[in-house]
Amino acid sequence: MFRSLVRVQSLSRQTHSLNKLCQRSQHNELGLKYSTASTERKRFYQDVSISQGEGGLFEVNLDRRKLKTPAGKLFTVPNEALAIAVATEWDAQRETLKFYTMHLTTLCYTALDNPSQRNKDQMINAALKFLETDTVCYRVDEPYGLVDLQKNEWDPVLHWIENRYNVTIGSSSSILGPEIPEATKDTFRQHLYSYNLWSLTGLEYVITQLKSVVLSLGLIDRHLSVERAVLLSRLEEEYQIRCWGNVEWAHDYDTYELRARTAAGALFVHLSSESSTVKRKLMQD
Repeated sequence: MFRSLVRVQSLSRQTHSLNKLCQRSQHNELGLKYSTASTERKRFYQDVSISQGEGGLFEVNLDRRKLKTPAGKLFTVPNEALAIAVATEWDAQRETLKFYTMHLTTLCYTALDNPSQRNKDQMINAALKFLETDTVCYRVDEPYGLVDLQKNEWDPVLHWIENRYNVTIGSSSSILGPEIPEATKDTFRQHLYSYNLWSLTGLEYVITQLKSVVLSLGLIDRHLSVERAVLLSRLEEEYQIRCWGNVEWAHDYDTYELRARTAAGALFVHLSSESSTVKRKLMQD
């Protein structure tokens, strides 16, 4: 059933393979409220399929039962590619459902239920709030090795986004951070208005993982890979590892987990921002 969209499967499988190393304590479970969702449950279905319902929306079916959100809504997504990606998450589960690995499903739940009841303006403002404390804008005065590392690794990305969007952001070693011009905020606000609510949900998720609007837009615009974006978001930690060594399994665990969540968020943005027809053509090319 999924053979016609190999790329979507490949990206989803990469996300799942990383997720197998991760465990999270608070995620959503089918039919339960967000705050009380269990992280695991015995698999209760055999087959996973998708179908097209009313209004051209796509549904995910577990055996003959239609998937629903934690709020009890029918689980529907805007295009076939995203439906297949979500179905792949459910199909990849084994005897035990590990909900903390199902990031695409959770993002769809959030977009459908909108548990915080926010509108588009509120979502954009929340995303832009991270610009004031952006990871790549806060610099240290010492040690000099880290000062040079931040300059060499972060400055090129900062220059890229300033040129890409014709804005001024800058950086600072002050505890207050750089003063972001209102014109810069307005430019990014106008850009984010071009996103639909689903894509904004995914973008905000990526921003919260990387703690950076700059790195997130670099990833979404395909200027940065997932691995590179995560590395840049953890630059100080990586410097400390170089100086003091790696704690066996712990640092790798954190890195793989962050990559998995970031990759899922970026994939969600791209899949939710394309029409089914356009996405299907891309998968065939």
